Amino acid sequence: MSKSTRGRLVLRRHIKVVEYAGTFAENKDAAAVIRDTWLLPALKRSADEVEMDFENVEYATQSFIHAMLAKVIRTNGEWLDLITFSNCSDAVQGIIEIVVDYAQETD
Repeated sequence: MSKSTRGRLVLRRHIKVVEYAGTFAENKDAAAVIRDTWLLPALKRSADEVEMDFENVEYATQSFIHAMLAKVIRTNGEWLDLITFSNCSDAVQGIIEIVVDYAQETD
């Protein structure tokens, strides 16, 4: 999917977390695959936006979310503005908020 923003093409990468991590996202290796294969390359293209879709993910551990997001945030905190988190359970949303806050504070 793509959209035009002030004359430039913006691509949107849609990542279905459940496809890599299952309904209980705990595997840090799977988080690293998402980060290194999909998330970082899309963000490095600078115009790309990324939707992290947590549909059917019932829970994610803090270590999973940390492995997926902390390096991204520490590399370039502005990239966080290009990431949207969709279909998060309350528990998953809470873990994401904790990790994002922590990663920004420990810069």
